[in-house]
Amino acid sequence: QVQLVESGGGLVQPGGSLRLSCAASGFAFSIVAMNWHRQAPGKERELVATISNSGSIIKYADSVKGRFTISRDNAKKTLYLKMNSLKPEDTAVYYCYAPGVRSWGQGTQVTVSS
Repeated sequence: QVQLVESGGGLVQPGGSLRLSCAASGFAFSIVAMNWHRQAPGKERELVATISNSGSIIKYADSVKGRFTISRDNAKKTLYLKMNSLKPEDTAVYYCYAPGVRSWGQGTQVTVSS
């Protein structure tokens, strides 16, 4: 069955960095676009970044542009999100999402706090 498993979240100080991973299985990862979304307490889930199947088309939310980098390794069936210069407002549960198969991961918590 389709499965997406995120990892790499944690507690980090403002200005710090984290790299999230999303391991995919059960579908043809290399032919589908992938997204990272996040949901902060009391807020709606929002799109953070999206990457095409080949990685040639990438888009970011304005709030993370220049700080976050989305990437993928199709051979490893893994999606990544490198997050630099983290701010307290980046605190949220981060989810990977495969629009083509309408499947979400379970999420990984990122907390930015001193």
